[in-house]
Amino acid sequence: MSQERVFSLGNPWFRASVGITVAVGVFSAFVGFIWLPSVEPDAQFQGIWNAICSAAGVPRTWLKSEPSAAAPTFVASTVVVTPQMLDDATAESIGRGATLALKCTMCHGARGLSEANSPNLAGQYAASVYKELQDFKTGARTNAIMSPMIANLSDRDMRDLAAYYAYLPRPPAYHPAGGSTAPSIVAHGAPMRNIPPCAACHGGMDTKTGSPWLDGESAVYLKAQLQAFASGDRHNDISEQMRNVARRMTPAEIDAAAEYYASQPQ
Repeated sequence: MSQERVFSLGNPWFRASVGITVAVGVFSAFVGFIWLPSVEPDAQFQGIWNAICSAAGVPRTWLKSEPSAAAPTFVASTVVVTPQMLDDATAESIGRGATLALKCTMCHGARGLSEANSPNLAGQYAASVYKELQDFKTGARTNAIMSPMIANLSDRDMRDLAAYYAYLPRPPAYHPAGGSTAPSIVAHGAPMRNIPPCAACHGGMDTKTGSPWLDGESAVYLKAQLQAFASGDRHNDISEQMRNVARRMTPAEIDAAAEYYASQPQ
């Protein structure tokens, strides 16, 4: 019986098995880490080193040809809204805002209640008014009438206007207990489509800082804004939350929400 050790280079079977294993390993590494990644059309796989790094999942921050993130094609809102924003309005600020608001009356009404399908501003949250004014000034939100009206306003002017409109009495609630039932999209949203209830942010169930009060707004205005969010024509919502909601809403849901918030008491 042979006394030659199995695991010995002198054993031809051992040498053959080791050689085959190494060859298979090298061939597999070549196919998996070099050949397959290199035939991908993406720029990140071009070159042997990049192909190896990509296949291994190694960060390639040193790759100078790495494409940079696409710059947004529009101006985004940069307003930081906080719960305490504009809570300390003074009588002087409100009075000054009332004077500035005289040139706003044609669209928004003498007391902040519009008859021209423009938004009602009486009793609106000061933070909401201020944010929209800032967005009009920076171009994050555009309108043929509002943009030139805002162009020469200072930050103090916008804060005073927001304080004045927030000071005005809000129209009475249009949906008292026992009144018309809120449509499902307002009261419950559509969880399966990741749509929260409108009332969770805009009053009724809860309010979210920066979200405007909607009761009493024009149905025409509300529909136009929801459609603008859905199409992306309006894009000054922070974190894109309204665009995500509106694009998932059906036309019937947009109509129902707008009509509900605009409805008058019987």
